[in-house]
Amino acid sequence: MSACCTPGRGCTGNTGRPDALTLLPPPRVRTAPGLPPMVELPGGTFRMGDAFDEGYPADREGPVREVTVAPFAIDATAVTNARFAAFVEATGHRTDAERFGSSFVFHLLLHPAAERHVLGAVAGAPWWLGVEGAAWHTPEGPGSDLADRADHPVVHISHDDALAYCAWAGARLPTETEWEYAARGGLDGARYPWGDDFTPDGRERCNTWIGTFPHRSERPGGHIGTVPVTSYDPNGFGLYNTSGNVWEWCADAFGPGERVIRGGSYLCHTSYCNRYRVAARSHNTPDSSTGHGGFRAARSLSPEGSAPA
Repeated sequence: MSACCTPGRGCTGNTGRPDALTLLPPPRVRTAPGLPPMVELPGGTFRMGDAFDEGYPADREGPVREVTVAPFAIDATAVTNARFAAFVEATGHRTDAERFGSSFVFHLLLHPAAERHVLGAVAGAPWWLGVEGAAWHTPEGPGSDLADRADHPVVHISHDDALAYCAWAGARLPTETEWEYAARGGLDGARYPWGDDFTPDGRERCNTWIGTFPHRSERPGGHIGTVPVTSYDPNGFGLYNTSGNVWEWCADAFGPGERVIRGGSYLCHTSYCNRYRVAARSHNTPDSSTGHGGFRAARSLSPEGSAPA
C-alpha cells in the first residue's frame, strides 16, 4: 500500500541512471502572490495519533498518546515553485530527480511529449510511471513547465532536496510531532484540520481525488494535480493544505533508510488511500521523488517565542 501511494527510487519503472536525459536549465519562476509568513506556535501538549482506528496497521499511527512540543515556527504553506526557484537560482542546486535523470509521474498527468521518455510502470501500481526528465520544473515530464503554477507547491522533491533548501533558508524540516500539532490547528483528536466531517455542509475542504481512482477524475474540467498553496480555508493555526495537495517530508526516520511523510495528496481517495487524515503517515527513501511530494519548513523558537540566536 505505501509503495503505491509513494513510489520510491527502487521501484520498477525507474532505472535510477544518473544523467539519463540531458535537461535544460530550470526556468526563472519570478511571479507569485505574497504568501503568509511562518506561523509561530507556543507549543504544548496534545493527543497524537489515530483516535478512530482508521489507519493502516503498518503505518503505526497509534496508540494515541500525549505528546509535548516546544515552541516552534512553521511555514503557513508548502514551499512554492517560485520560492524553490529562488533557492535554485541562488545556489545552483540540482535535485535528486535531476541527478538520477528521472522521477515518478501519475499516468493521467504525463505530458504528450514525454511519452517516449517513459521508463516503465511501478509493479502493482501502474498509474505511477518512471519518466526520464521529470523534475521540479518539468513536473509532467519533458515538454511540461511551470506556466501559471508559481504559487503551486513544488513537487518531485526528495528529503535530501528539502534539507538543502532548509539550510539555505535558515530553517529545518519539522519533526513529525511538530507537523501533526500544527496540522491539527488546535482541534485535539479530530480527524481533519477542520473537524471530523470530511465535507462539512457539503463543502470541499482539501484537494484529494474525486472520481474513480485511478482512471477518471470527476472534478470540474477533469482537473488532476496540485492547486495553489493557499487554496481552501486555513486551519485554526493559520496553516493551509495540511490535508491533501502534496505529501510533506518530516525530519523523522520511519524505519531503516526511510523518512516520514505526512498530509496525503491530490491522489488520496477513500476507496484506496485515506491518508489525508491528520493522524495519517507514510514513508519513502530520502532520495525518492514523486509528482505529489513536497514539503514545508520550520524553525525552533525560544520559550519567549522568538527565533534562537
